[in-house]
Parts: sequence; C-alpha cells; structure tokens
Amino acid sequence: MISLEKLESIVNRYNDLESSLSKTDIDKKEFVKNSKEYSSIGEIIEIIKSYINAIKDKEDLKKILLDKNSDVEIREMAEHDLEEIKSKEQEYEKKVKVFLLPKDEADEKNAIVEIRAGTGGLEASLFASDLFNMYQKVSSINGWRVEVLSVSASEAGGYKEIVFTITGKNVFSKLKFESGVHRVQRVPDTETQGRVHTSAATVAVLAEAEEVDVKIDENDLRIDVFRSGGPGGQSVNTTDSAVRITHIPTGVVVAIQDEKSQHKNKAKAMTILRSRLYEAERLRLENERSVARKSQIGTGDRSERIRTYNFPQGRVSDHRINLTLHKLTGFLAGDDFAEMSDALQMKYQEELLENVK
Repeated sequence: MISLEKLESIVNRYNDLESSLSKTDIDKKEFVKNSKEYSSIGEIIEIIKSYINAIKDKEDLKKILLDKNSDVEIREMAEHDLEEIKSKEQEYEKKVKVFLLPKDEADEKNAIVEIRAGTGGLEASLFASDLFNMYQKVSSINGWRVEVLSVSASEAGGYKEIVFTITGKNVFSKLKFESGVHRVQRVPDTETQGRVHTSAATVAVLAEAEEVDVKIDENDLRIDVFRSGGPGGQSVNTTDSAVRITHIPTGVVVAIQDEKSQHKNKAKAMTILRSRLYEAERLRLENERSVARKSQIGTGDRSERIRTYNFPQGRVSDHRINLTLHKLTGFLAGDDFAEMSDALQMKYQEELLENVK
C-alpha cells in the first residue's frame, strides 16, 4: 500500500503549484514547468483524494469492528462497507502506482517512423505500403499530422523504404511499441494458384529529437553531396542536391535525396540523424534501468518479430502479449489499432508495477 504521507504530499504539491500559478510575478520558464507538472498531477488528483478518503474510512471502520460495545447491526454495516472500500482501495492504488511510475521523457515527443521492406520481394514492399497507410489512418483518427521525409518506391507500387514524421499529442507514447518485424501472410495478386505467401517489413519508431536533446559536434560529421538518382525526374538529376551525412563517432549514416534543394535535404537528414542518436542513448539508459527486471515490451529491437497479419484468417496477432484480434480490416483501417496499443501499454505498466514497492 502507498503510504498516506506519500499521497498527502502529492495533494500538497498540487495545491502549492496551483498557488504559484496564480502569481503574476512568476518567471516564464518556471510557469511553463509548473503548468506541466500541475496538469500532470491534475489527471490523477481526484483518484488520490478518493484513495486518501478510503484509507481513512477503512481505519474508522476497523475501529468500529474492534469495539466490542458496537451495536450488532452497526458492526454488520461496517463489515459490508469495509469490503467495498478494500475493493475500491485496490483500484485506486493501481492507478496511483501507474501515475508514480518513472516517466519516459520521450513519451510526449513527436515520432519519426521508418518502414523498410524485408523478406518477400515486391510483396514485402506492398506490405510496407499497407503499414504506412495504416499509420496514416491512425494519425488521422488521433488528429496527428504526417509528413514524408524520404521515400524509395518499388516497381510494384509499394515502398522499399519510407521515412516520415508524425506530429501531435503524445505520439511517441502511442507508437513506441511498433518497433520490430511485422509479418504478413496472404495470397499475392500475382499468385495464380492461391498459395499463401509470407513476407515482412521492419518498423522503427524514433522519438523526434530537438537540438536541445542532442548536441552534435559539426566536427563529428562528414557531409557528402551527390546527384539524386530519382526515377523519371528531369530536374532532380541536374544538380548535386542529395545529401549523405555520416556521424563519425557512431557510424550512423543518413542519406536524403527527395528534395531538389540541398539545404532542405540536409535539414531532413539532420532531423533523422539527431533522432537516431537520441534513440540510441534512450535505449542505453533504458537497458541500464532494466538490469534488475525483465521487460518483454519496449526493447526497441528491430530484429524481433512482434506481429503477424494473417489475411486468410482475418486476424492480427501480437506475439509479445499473445493477443489476437479477429479484426484485421478494422485494424489496418486504424479503427481497432487503439485496442492493441492500449493492451501493449497496459502490459508494459504491469511489468513495471511488479518492481514498485
């Protein structure tokens, strides 16, 4: 059980923040910082207050039950009320514990999503396109904005690779469990005998890093410019507008050639590079924190097969939490995506809660 002192200290902190935000002479940076904390506690404050009342009521009811002079009818009512309070108390405790879990500072950030066709040839590139369309629909449902940074199309009309940003509220927290290998089982349009083929695409979801998150020394960069090799473009091949940036200390390479402007390509490449470096550091810290626990979710391992999309059976299965939804069409349309996403988030929180004392 979370101590009463701990719960009351949160309420006191909430009241202090409320008081400070009403002051006219508060520093701007402090105002922004306090507003964020006030809003965060505000999401759970009523639960905390109910939890405090439940603890106090439980103690009062225990006193009644321990009092041998209590009326029989009153004791029976106290026993009934105590059972109800215990049930509510457990519910409140779980919600407060989730609130008190260490926050991933990346959760509130926008995301950069990289989708690459894997095994399966042209069919894999079509599946990569399906995944991109799914994330577009999920973004539309959530009021997020999608912007393509880089794309390499396949002959079949799909994508060999596509990199894009998703901008909006808590994007990374909703999508961070999408990193890994996505497998599809279906009959390709080119298959004349109706045989089911298996192909795959890899997805990497990176928190979009800002300049304040990652300091990059210009001396650590090797920047090469070259002529874009886009298909069918007249003007795209006339100037050295494509940019390849290599981060020498880590060996991370980002190449962008989608824009005709070298400046725009460099800006996009730096955005991706910064986010890849930020993600590497975020995962390093996460691994350090998880030495004492075994987390099955959120490893960010892009080689791990996380999900299968089975078209003949109309199902999508997430192998990390053994959840199967027989709603493949709705899932790809974005309508049932939240059910899977919420289940992954809940499982992750349960794993963390096992280590909260």
